[in-house]
Amino acid sequence: MSVAIAAKPVTTRDLRARKGGEPIVCLTAYTAPMARLLDAEVDLLLVGDSLGMVVYGLPTTIGVTLDMMINHGAAVARAAKHACVVVDLPFGAYQESPEQAFRASARVMMETGCAAVKLEGGTEMAPTIRYLVERGIPVCAHIGLTPQAVHALGGFVSQGKTDAEAEKILADAVAVAEAGAFAVVVEGVQETLGRRITEAVAVPTIGIGASPACDGQVLVIDDVLGLFSDFKPKFVKRYAELAPAVVEAARAYAAEVKSRAFPAPEHCFGVKR
Repeated sequence: MSVAIAAKPVTTRDLRARKGGEPIVCLTAYTAPMARLLDAEVDLLLVGDSLGMVVYGLPTTIGVTLDMMINHGAAVARAAKHACVVVDLPFGAYQESPEQAFRASARVMMETGCAAVKLEGGTEMAPTIRYLVERGIPVCAHIGLTPQAVHALGGFVSQGKTDAEAEKILADAVAVAEAGAFAVVVEGVQETLGRRITEAVAVPTIGIGASPACDGQVLVIDDVLGLFSDFKPKFVKRYAELAPAVVEAARAYAAEVKSRAFPAPEHCFGVKR
């Protein structure tokens, strides 16, 4: 009798070693059931603070709390057996000081069992990234369009359109990579800039609205499945349209309840057929 051998979990070191190699596949996950479905298909499951908008209906990610991230991060980490689980640090949990960032990161890792944290920011966050890495906390950086700074950036708009903006974002990428980030999420930048960043840093870049030249790609799972319909960013490709199926299932259920077709005898206890 053959015995199935469980796949070795993907680590942050594995991901870092993928620079220039097979592209890294990343999707977000916010719940244990979704994490189970995605686990074998991806290298990295990101518990993004995008859950504020996707799950909680918030207008931006700014209202997300550390407790929210820990609760969802723990659910995903319990379900994942293969993919590397990374949890976002929410707005206000790390910007004040490296010490604040360490306390938040330590709590996230201890209470969720995740492999790493992700934080937004470039050159200004490089000292914090170095501080965390030196204390045993793997960090994924996030530059370009950083949703927690949406008000400062003037909305969810593409970044790096001018030479000055592009050079600033490129400097951000170099700074966070040199500070010890094992990977860099590059979001919402001009395609040529995404390529330049990927060529300039020694760690993998994970693009979202950046460039096919990046070392990997990430999308929000609800966008991929066609479940989140509040808006559709230019960089999103829908691989399914599940929202209509959900509505149709609910409509069919409602009709059967109203007609008393459900529950039928086979759905009831103690009913002989």
